[in-house]
Amino acid sequence: MANGSGPAFGERVEYGPDDVCYRHRGTHSFTLCQRCGRTICPECQVVSAVGVLCPDCVRATQPGASARAARSARVTGRRLAALDAPVTYGIMALCAIVYIGQMLTHYFGADEVTLLLWYAPLYSLPDVFEPWRMVTAMFTHSTGFIFHILFNLYALWLFGRNLEQMIGRWSYLMLYLFAGVGGSLGVMFWGYADPQSVLIPTVGASGAIFGVLAATLVAFRAAKVNATSLAVLIAINFGIGLIPGASISWQAHLGGMIVGAATMSVLLATRGPRKKSQRVLGLVGVGAVLVALSCAYFVALPALSAVS
Repeated sequence: MANGSGPAFGERVEYGPDDVCYRHRGTHSFTLCQRCGRTICPECQVVSAVGVLCPDCVRATQPGASARAARSARVTGRRLAALDAPVTYGIMALCAIVYIGQMLTHYFGADEVTLLLWYAPLYSLPDVFEPWRMVTAMFTHSTGFIFHILFNLYALWLFGRNLEQMIGRWSYLMLYLFAGVGGSLGVMFWGYADPQSVLIPTVGASGAIFGVLAATLVAFRAAKVNATSLAVLIAINFGIGLIPGASISWQAHLGGMIVGAATMSVLLATRGPRKKSQRVLGLVGVGAVLVALSCAYFVALPALSAVS
């Protein structure tokens, strides 16, 4: 031994009384935990970035359950924030969830979800006033035609993402909701021309999606981008709704387009960080106009006497 502290060069190494694993007393080892200094055998060694640690020190350095949950929530939040179009994906997911609920109740012959969420001008009458249906209807779809929801989700994925990245998440959400309400208003105001339509319910996000398309067209025109193909696409799909017997609410499409284009015009007129307050006021103004129009039946009813 050199200085009595351990084996010298060339001497045989022998285990001392303390050279045993603290967890397995019958197992000899010279390896020490880098954190607490206790002897650990190969079975108990945990390799880390700072060296070899014992199992107790590994557990001590790990966060508790609440800390792990908080970290997981932060990571999830950052991942959601990193998505290129979280509002669009959220709308698509909500439409899919509602559609599954519609299909389940339709399978059992009740259609409760559809009956609860669809909109008809009837629900704008003072005696049967359920204005929230103007919003819920934009998340429902026809259960008898699966391409209805597939086309709407594809259009959202194709155009909604780009528009959301262009104008920002909150502005895009407001534009989508406003356009959806505009679609319901188009259906409602058609009751003045055809009182029979007061009893006809509508479903689908088509009004809101036509609003997204119209807003994209307005944005492209403002940026002097050639949008002829988009204009033709809008015209063709709007024209399909005019075909007799198509069972497509062209009134909702028209209302959504008008409100979507108007909302986009407000956003373009108030773009820039210095006009943030004007943008907020502009969106509030559009929302107030839509709310006022939603109560039009309180001012003048359509010719309901003609409804059988």
